[in-house]
Amino acid sequence: MSQAAAYSAFETLRDGRRLEIRALRPDDQTDMLAAVGQLSDQSVSRRFFTRKRQFSPKEIAFFLHVDFMKHVALVAVIEEAGRALIVGGGRYVVGQPKEAEVAFVVVDQFQGQGVGAVLLRHLVLLAKSAGLERLLADVLADNFAMLKVFDKSGLCQQKTREADVVHVCLRLA
Repeated sequence: MSQAAAYSAFETLRDGRRLEIRALRPDDQTDMLAAVGQLSDQSVSRRFFTRKRQFSPKEIAFFLHVDFMKHVALVAVIEEAGRALIVGGGRYVVGQPKEAEVAFVVVDQFQGQGVGAVLLRHLVLLAKSAGLERLLADVLADNFAMLKVFDKSGLCQQKTREADVVHVCLRLA
């Protein structure tokens, strides 16, 4: 395991609320599934490229059991009504040497508050420290909010479009 397994940082959302960005833990399963249950059909489709309401045990295991070397996952946690809630998550999975695929999801009621941008910023920090040079993402062409997050990241990027999908390559080095 890498330093990413113990990662934790605090940020402030646009509305002033405090947000913790931390490493996903196996005991987050209940809270993570609760967050997924709050996603609209559109948000699920934009993240998974299909309408999906349930995950198989194999999919749940993949999402929860990360090695923090080739698969790094962070969650965005906010305190609400005295309870910590997962309101978003981001991860990267190393594919080729020096590059990884990155993906995000933010609970609908927290979209537009900067959660995706914060998750990207922290994943980039971890990816750079792991020696990665590129993060790749496939984004549905109508997912303007996610494309805007990449555009505002300050990273050099290359985009290509194929049918309804925009392939984004973010250069870290």
